[in-house]
Amino acid sequence: MDMTALHDLWFGFGVALQGSNLLWSLFGVLVGNLIGVLPGMGALSAISILMPLTYVMHPVPAILMLAGIFYGSQYGGAIGAILLNLPSHPPHAVTCLDGYPMTRAGKGGTALGITMICSFFAASVGILVMIFASPLLTTISFKFGPAELFSIMLLGLLAGSTMSRGSPLKGVAMTVFGMLCGIVGTDPNSGTFRFTMGVPELSDGLELVAIAMGLFGVADFLLNVNRLVIVGNSAKLRVRDMFPTRGELKKAFWPMVRGTGVGTLFGAMPGTGPTITTFIAYALERKISRNPEKFGTGMIAGVAAPEASAHSKTQVDFIPTMSLGIPGDAVMALILGALLVQGITPGPQLIGEHPDIFWGLVASFWIGNVLLMVLNIPLIGVWVKMLRVPYRFMFPCAMFFIAVGVFSTQNSLFHVWEVLAFGVLGALLMCLGFSVAPILLGFVLGPMVEENFRRALLLSRGDVSVFVQRPISAAFIAASTILLLAVMVSAWRNRRDRQATAHGPDHDPEQTARVSVSSESGGV
Repeated sequence: MDMTALHDLWFGFGVALQGSNLLWSLFGVLVGNLIGVLPGMGALSAISILMPLTYVMHPVPAILMLAGIFYGSQYGGAIGAILLNLPSHPPHAVTCLDGYPMTRAGKGGTALGITMICSFFAASVGILVMIFASPLLTTISFKFGPAELFSIMLLGLLAGSTMSRGSPLKGVAMTVFGMLCGIVGTDPNSGTFRFTMGVPELSDGLELVAIAMGLFGVADFLLNVNRLVIVGNSAKLRVRDMFPTRGELKKAFWPMVRGTGVGTLFGAMPGTGPTITTFIAYALERKISRNPEKFGTGMIAGVAAPEASAHSKTQVDFIPTMSLGIPGDAVMALILGALLVQGITPGPQLIGEHPDIFWGLVASFWIGNVLLMVLNIPLIGVWVKMLRVPYRFMFPCAMFFIAVGVFSTQNSLFHVWEVLAFGVLGALLMCLGFSVAPILLGFVLGPMVEENFRRALLLSRGDVSVFVQRPISAAFIAASTILLLAVMVSAWRNRRDRQATAHGPDHDPEQTARVSVSSESGGV
């Protein structure tokens, strides 16, 4: 079996290295990388714009180009998130939490180097999983029904409450607020409008890209519009100084491995978007860290884990899309549509009927990731020099690209006003000490939790015990319970420690009273 897979992979490299196929793959990677850097522009916008071009192309170069745009924009989005706190792709919102503080501390180049290494490692693991474990992962994915998906989404929501710095109660409040934002629109079962307040534009719900750009990009610009960012001196902008040290690589290694595992697991599950993957990878690192309070201040693990999970999921996402015809997110749905337009039906027979497409695509992943490294190593200095631009000049340019990018998603000016509204709201919340990251998590997972909860109850005829009768679902429910208890115990211990610190390490109320009495009786 392994020799057969290696033989098929060799055949795929022969397909991917053909002149026209290689050029289209390079074109996709380059376009995806550049568009991913632009605020407000992501893979969804780029693929939507270039989709008509594939109608007149051969299926192989068409799919290779779209796939190149997809994973090229992943790294480009990380650049914008780390350097400018602008997540053009919502999964990179988690990278902003520690990547942007690293930039503020003069470590923007190091964060980009860590991202580049993690992306290549995670993508390579994802490709190997796609080659050798596709049948196994496809079998496992069939075991995840509505009850299992609800349980794992619930675990993700609870894990998200631990991501916010400061009060866990504030994190829970922001997660609930995000869930309320997520259910705005049309009820998927009854078709009735919910929380639209008579605004027709809200019938389709709030726009994910608009919320991400508003909460992270616009809010930060509003708070820091008069700030001038200088990252070190000109010597630090040399390419060789941008590579992480051995100690930094050591700090990034195990978070990178764990993040890759999380991305691989979720990539095999149909219907789970990439945002939940990065949030859970980040929450996992914060939970097992010896210094969880430092997350959000520029921790390398806070960059390595979510970026590794995002890139591994990007590769493994193609397994349910190609083998089951079930896309993991909107971008994969566009690629699935491109296959259908070409007359190719995704499914278990795809590998046998169109081996040039499947194995050429697998080989192009490796080629494309090598091209990304070759492109971005000399460009790291260029990206970091962007930070020498004063915010008063960068602000109008960024606002323009954000407006254009958000408008291009559905050609709606209303979404631009959404960005402004959430930008102002995000700035106010950050001034009040709230973390805005859980809002995005609640917005993404809230509708999915509701949908799978209602679907599971519908299939079980209202029997709530279905969530603990199925082994996989019961395991995730148990994990959620343990996590909730751990958060409660941790909050209780922190409160007890604060009270002990307030009274002093050797404070004894009875002893203090005795000393006071004795001093009063013998002090005159």
